[in-house]
Amino acid sequence: MSKQYLSCGSADKAHSTDVFSLAVTDKQILSASGASALQVHSTIDPDFPLVQTINGAHTAGCHHLVTNGNGSRAVSVGFGGEVKVWSYHNENWSEDRTALAGKAGSIDTWAVALSKDGQYLAGVSQDGHIRVWDLNTGGEQIHDYETKGSFGTCIDLSADGRFLATGHENGSIYIFNTESGRMPFSLSGLVKPVRAVAFSPGGRLLAAAGDSKVIVLYDTSSGEQVANLSGHGAWVLSLSWSYTGEYLLSGSFDGKVKVWSIDTRTCVATHSETERAVWSVKWLPKIEKPEGFATSGANRSISFYREVTGA
Repeated sequence: MSKQYLSCGSADKAHSTDVFSLAVTDKQILSASGASALQVHSTIDPDFPLVQTINGAHTAGCHHLVTNGNGSRAVSVGFGGEVKVWSYHNENWSEDRTALAGKAGSIDTWAVALSKDGQYLAGVSQDGHIRVWDLNTGGEQIHDYETKGSFGTCIDLSADGRFLATGHENGSIYIFNTESGRMPFSLSGLVKPVRAVAFSPGGRLLAAAGDSKVIVLYDTSSGEQVANLSGHGAWVLSLSWSYTGEYLLSGSFDGKVKVWSIDTRTCVATHSETERAVWSVKWLPKIEKPEGFATSGANRSISFYREVTGA
């Protein structure tokens, strides 16, 4: 069964360089690029207007940007190594200098993930170290996990906060139990650099992908590899689960975006609007509209798509 998604708008040339990362809230999409500013667009207005520019956020640009579940907090990581926490108050994002007190930026943190409530920040560093901080206590470090030292390229927290997963340059994937502090699984399957790891909404599956061009699904209770999703012809750079967990969205270096059915383990839609790298893909919250998603990349724009329904 195929699904059809049509373009429903775009923020053309939203940035002056590649758009490396997208993060969504219930009504906004935040974007980061090789330029110093973060941009915020509305997703509840059909024209997706720009509602805020955070100038000078990262002097050398930003490569990772995440938000928590209710959109009250965001965290960004700059190419200069700095990690910044942002809070949303009175329809405006501003830096929260007390939440982390600069601790994560001093240890070469590369990728980050926020807990659903925004209290906990997880980060993986260039030496493969994984740490978790409590942002409600000024950035107190509460977990510290060691791996075999390969560059940590990506990280994700499960929705319930019980599991943390990281992907590394050497193809390693680790799952940690944040309650016990133990690493129940070191996963095989990807021998080339991992670019994205993402837990399903219920936490039952972990999707991982990267330079091997294949998306691998793992059962988080057993560590077993349960599916390979093949179809991309280039590095897979970004993954995003739909809010029900029925579909997985992927973006790749050759400009293709795919939607995968988890039930049938097949690709149900492919978009190739650009031949340039798609660095980030994100499902949009399903709010009284057909399900939709956003993509960004080397074309410096943010593109929006909505599912075509029979209604």
